[in-house]
Amino acid sequence: MEENRQPTTLSGEEARQGDVVLRTPMRRAIFIGGLAGIVVLAVALALS
Repeated sequence: MEENRQPTTLSGEEARQGDVVLRTPMRRAIFIGGLAGIVVLAVALALS
């Protein structure tokens, strides 16, 4: 037999799946540098 289940309600904190990994200034700099590198590469490829 199938049970009548109520939908599960989660708070915003319980529903979070990610974790902040850019906690140190060095990690933030590496991340931003990577993003800038992708943009520079895309522009260089578009102009060539």
